Amino acid sequence: MASELCKTISVARLEKHKNLFLNYRNLQHFPLELLKDEGLQYLERLYMKRNSLTTLPENLAQKLPNLVELYLHSNNIVVVPEAIGSLVKLQCLDLSDNALEIVCPEIGRLRALRHLRLANNQLQFLPPEVGDLKELQTLDISTNRLLTLPERLHLCLSLQYLTVDRNRLWCVPRHLCQLPSLNELSMAGNRLAFLPLDLGRSRELQYVYVDNNIHLKGLPSYLYNKVIGCSGCGAPIQVSEVKLLSFSSGQLTVFLPAEVKAIGTEKDHVLPLQELAMRSLHHTYHSFLKDLDFLSPVSLPRSLLELLHCPLGHCHRCSEPMFTIVYPKLFPLRETPMAGLHQG
Repeated sequence: MASELCKTISVARLEKHKNLFLNYRNLQHFPLELLKDEGLQYLERLYMKRNSLTTLPENLAQKLPNLVELYLHSNNIVVVPEAIGSLVKLQCLDLSDNALEIVCPEIGRLRALRHLRLANNQLQFLPPEVGDLKELQTLDISTNRLLTLPERLHLCLSLQYLTVDRNRLWCVPRHLCQLPSLNELSMAGNRLAFLPLDLGRSRELQYVYVDNNIHLKGLPSYLYNKVIGCSGCGAPIQVSEVKLLSFSSGQLTVFLPAEVKAIGTEKDHVLPLQELAMRSLHHTYHSFLKDLDFLSPVSLPRSLLELLHCPLGHCHRCSEPMFTIVYPKLFPLRETPMAGLHQG
């Protein structure tokens, strides 16, 4: 095995490879062959997934100065060392499924970093220097032990996808609403009790996932215009109506389906919360009011009423009305009557 590894690295050095795959090698230490002499000056992508590494060498940037992508998924690394900050060309860093307890402040020096994946670790906090990552587009810190998010996260002006599922967060910092490029925010499976009233005001933010937060009682009105929840439609569960999420308007309060509290398991296929909400409203009005023209004194946005009058389609299996998910890739929410709510 050792001789095969040395041969693989030697060939990469001689032929000036840009990509090197060292996955599933049962490596317990960073290969010395990689660090020998001047290293691999031409290497841009290094894959070392599913090994048993516990640390990274201090001279990593010196030996691999042109590294753009570093994949260390599924190792036993406990600390992201200071040396990581010297990989100035790094754009993608994957440290998911390790044993991380500490991310050093020097990570903020990775000014070219676009994708940072730290899911499935043991992190209790992230350094505020994460806010210095101006080019960061993707941050996945799901399945950790985070109580709060980094203080300066709102300074990541390029951030588009933020995933913080399955942590211990009690609230969403209001400054997240200021992220100008954020398109998808996923905070499922936390301890959220409320959401900022401004959440969803940004036109860029289109997807908000807050399922499986048992203390969450309501949603900001701006989220009417978004896709909320997960994809698929989970099996109903018995949940006290008092604990269900609801949309309220005037004297009418419509509780959302119980699945909203129970989605996210491997066996569940959950519809977007927006779709479930529209179906609940549709069933409520047709079951009790019979005629949608008799909604007074209930006041709903005209766009919602138009959708309730005329669903986008019906399921070919069960004839269930469909409002927001008909051919979702060809018929995005922004092109439905739902679009335009709360603009400005």
